[in-house]
Amino acid sequence: MNERARILNVIEILEATYGDAHIALKSANPFQLLVSVILSAQCTDVRVNQVTPVLFERFPDVRSMSEAPIEELEELIRTTGFFRNKAKNIRAASRIIVERFDGELPRTMEEMVTIPGVGRKTANIVLYNAYGVIAGIAVDTHVKRLAKRLGMTLADNPIKIERDLMAIVPKKDWGKITYVLINHGRQICKARKPNCRECPVRDVCPSVKQFIDLQQYT
Repeated sequence: MNERARILNVIEILEATYGDAHIALKSANPFQLLVSVILSAQCTDVRVNQVTPVLFERFPDVRSMSEAPIEELEELIRTTGFFRNKAKNIRAASRIIVERFDGELPRTMEEMVTIPGVGRKTANIVLYNAYGVIAGIAVDTHVKRLAKRLGMTLADNPIKIERDLMAIVPKKDWGKITYVLINHGRQICKARKPNCRECPVRDVCPSVKQFIDLQQYT
């Protein structure tokens, strides 16, 4: 089996294993999804989902968020970490969306990344989950770790990792592969102690020898 065939085999197995993989952040519309994704930086999805109901009750749409007092916004999102920078980006993003896009989130990568606080990862997540637009692959910490462990990339830079994945993963799967890898990273291939013995791709994983005793494994 050549390397490309091996990687495609890994993807096929993981997609079959985590067929129901999907975004964990809760939102009622594209704008709320964008805010949730911004809040999720260096924060768990569970925490974000605890914060956003109160936040969106107070500022339910892009126009009200664009006029939010910064101190109140900071207080509402304080527990997500880096709250000052996040509050600044959320309000600035809201104002740009109102002023430049007439209150509607754009549907292209080129336009999305002009919004404050929005890079390719955030744009990919919002475009795919809000509009079904497949523009690339969202690379978060789980995806970065898994892509390297599974031999899909040698890069450390998220943009280079995304390009490597896009060259291998079929385009129809670009949106879903992020959540497949996230689920695998959370359930099996954890950062400090991956559970290789229970891993569905252990027989085609190039990193398995690093983590388990081969004699016990066999």
